[in-house]
Amino acid sequence: MPCCTRRGCGKDYDPGQNDNASCSYHPGAPVFHEGLKSWSCCSAVNKPVLDFDEFMNISGCTVGAHSDEKPDVTSQTHKVPTLGHLTMTKSSQGSEVYSTSTVKSAAGSTATVVTATQIDPPVEEEDDLRASVLPGTICRRRGCGVTFVSDQENRVGDGAGSVCTYHPAPPIFREGSKGYLCCKRRVLEFDEFLKIEGCTKGRHIFAPKQARQELTEQFTDCRIDHYQTPNEVHVSVFAKQADRDKSSVTVEEMQVHLDLFLPGQKRFKRTLNLFGPVLPQESSYQFYGTKVEVLLKKLDGRSWTLLEKTTRSIGNISLTFGVGGRTGTIGGKEVVLDEQNAVNRRA
Repeated sequence: MPCCTRRGCGKDYDPGQNDNASCSYHPGAPVFHEGLKSWSCCSAVNKPVLDFDEFMNISGCTVGAHSDEKPDVTSQTHKVPTLGHLTMTKSSQGSEVYSTSTVKSAAGSTATVVTATQIDPPVEEEDDLRASVLPGTICRRRGCGVTFVSDQENRVGDGAGSVCTYHPAPPIFREGSKGYLCCKRRVLEFDEFLKIEGCTKGRHIFAPKQARQELTEQFTDCRIDHYQTPNEVHVSVFAKQADRDKSSVTVEEMQVHLDLFLPGQKRFKRTLNLFGPVLPQESSYQFYGTKVEVLLKKLDGRSWTLLEKTTRSIGNISLTFGVGGRTGTIGGKEVVLDEQNAVNRRA
């Protein structure tokens, strides 16, 4: 069967069953800019990505029929800039005459040899033979493109269908040339880059094994801020990207228990001994991308000097709910204290 040559497709198709809804492809050209990769036809819909494998997995934005015709390739040539060189001469009468002469840029006359830096050998995946694979699944190795048919043909034995020809190293794009770090061939056109034959032989990967990493959990600290109103205390725990499914926030009358799981096997665990009593049934919390917000409903309307109780003396300090002045205040101007704090203030 012929292979579709449209960008983003590359599938084998039956000409007898080829209709206008068979192929999903990109009519535009690939765009590589400062490490970002996208398609010119759908850059506004599909955001540019950094990883080349993610770029290759961007689904086509146009639907049509498969085609085996070579896509049109428009190459752009960049002219070498020229510089004007100013010279001064004197005429026979003694007057100064200025003229310019065109000289080639130094970039056009000399070539710089760029050598690839030494890279560590890539860690290759392994195929999980215990996992089932659906027919039509494409091999995950770079430059292979073999479609899975059956275990006997593509995964078991040493037949021709089980041999994978691939590139073990990632692609490299530099000054218009395209290739792979594992081999020397370089091309200019993106379609020719996709046709670069693999330089290494091995086994196909249709269902990679899950890497088993023994990661130790690390406890970390997170910043906590708060502010209050006459009836509520708002607590912000700056725990970025906390896992809301594994994390827990428990509110009691005099305590708040925080157990937050963060990315990278990090964990924040702390118990807040509150300055005053709260109503657990009326309190709530919410997870956000950069923090966890806890809303505590006060049991009484007194002002909290601190978020947590302390055993040391902090002097005659109290917090109001607003500020004085002509711009007005939020809440009450007078501090609301319990009996003990009121006695201490009058003393």
